[in-house]
Amino acid sequence: MSRPTAIAIGCSAGGVDALKSVLGGLDAKLSQAILVCLHSHADTVDMLCDVLGRMSALPVIEAVEREVVQPGVVYLAPSGYHLLVESDLHFALSIDPRVNHARPSIDVLFYSAAEAWRDGLIGVVLTGANADGAAGLRRIRQLGGLAVVQSPVDAEAATMPQAALDTAGADYCVPLSEIAHVLNRLCLA
Repeated sequence: MSRPTAIAIGCSAGGVDALKSVLGGLDAKLSQAILVCLHSHADTVDMLCDVLGRMSALPVIEAVEREVVQPGVVYLAPSGYHLLVESDLHFALSIDPRVNHARPSIDVLFYSAAEAWRDGLIGVVLTGANADGAAGLRRIRQLGGLAVVQSPVDAEAATMPQAALDTAGADYCVPLSEIAHVLNRLCLA
């Protein structure tokens, strides 16, 4: 694997607290783009960006159609849209049908990010109550990227990390409190 250039994170039930832990522990020197897909029923992610931005040393913003992905920025998928990364590293938003009962879908983000960054991507699956992200994480690993999965016994909702482990396996399966340390080590090495 080459030095990671991006991190894609997916979560659902219990995801806000999990993201606070992960983003709050990331080193301010990280130069990787960080893309986050959280299943949310909110009409806007502005408030979530604000909440997570207070915890993170990196800026946290909502991803915008056709915006170029910038290093060292945390992007949140907008509510009601699938977030994709195009081969030229621009964002695309889609209102295609829900995948795994979700839009935004973690699998959709992971598949497109895997194609864009290949072995430069780290996929992270956190707490959640369905199997979204499992197939996408498998694709990340197939294209040479790394997989980090929250330990199911540590997750508020174990279904999502367990499905990821069953479908894709993991390079690192650790408790939530260790995920930021793993990412810092992989990205700053």
